[in-house]
Amino acid sequence: MGAIIQVKDLVKSYGDFEAVKGISFEVMEGEIFGLLGPNGAGKTTTLEIIETLRAKTSGEVIVDGINLDKDPQAIKNIIGVQLQAAGYYPSLNLKQIIDLFAGLYNRSVNPMALLDTVNLRDKAKSNFKELSGGQKQRFSIATTLINEPKIIFLDEPTTGLDPQARRNLWDLIKQLRDRGCTVVITTHYMDEAEVLCERVAIIDSGKIIALSTPNELIDKLLDSGFKREKEVKGANLEDVFLNMTGKEWREG
Repeated sequence: MGAIIQVKDLVKSYGDFEAVKGISFEVMEGEIFGLLGPNGAGKTTTLEIIETLRAKTSGEVIVDGINLDKDPQAIKNIIGVQLQAAGYYPSLNLKQIIDLFAGLYNRSVNPMALLDTVNLRDKAKSNFKELSGGQKQRFSIATTLINEPKIIFLDEPTTGLDPQARRNLWDLIKQLRDRGCTVVITTHYMDEAEVLCERVAIIDSGKIIALSTPNELIDKLLDSGFKREKEVKGANLEDVFLNMTGKEWREG
């Protein structure tokens, strides 16, 4: 598989302030790629430029062979971007929201089949505001699939979810990858990035300071002589919680 996203010398400036400082990276087709960094590092700005939602100052972005400068609409047609809760109509049920989005995309979609994908068939007639946090996130991901995208962008998809809902969403993201989607994810949870991502780029102060597989980055740190002060056990409290309460799909 080749690169489906190519970012070269990307710069985004706001007056004298450079939010993104000439970064370059590639995302390979069919991988889950993580863009990690503290708040204000420039990762969201970078994603919004690739998603055609924000103008760049300079540099080059190519998505599936399409140059952002030449045909941003063609890029919009092949990507799915996760909306936040404010992006949904509160008076419509889930099936109606899917039908509405399908009309906007000029697509023929089976709403129930799409809800099956995220295990929400039984909520088809519920309004978005009636869903739990985990259900809202799963439905949000479902709406990114309406236009059958090649690439899906997920920005902090598990923030605020309980351990079961997080693990369920991890499984869903892996399933999307296994169906052939390329997934680009931002997260503040390093365990999440370690489990999900084939490769990660760590960005800080507008620059990429590391880019590799999670295992390679961990091994490099260990080779430098790093040791944790406390010995790590073979399980943690989250594992205890999940083992005692179950990992199956729930109302979360």
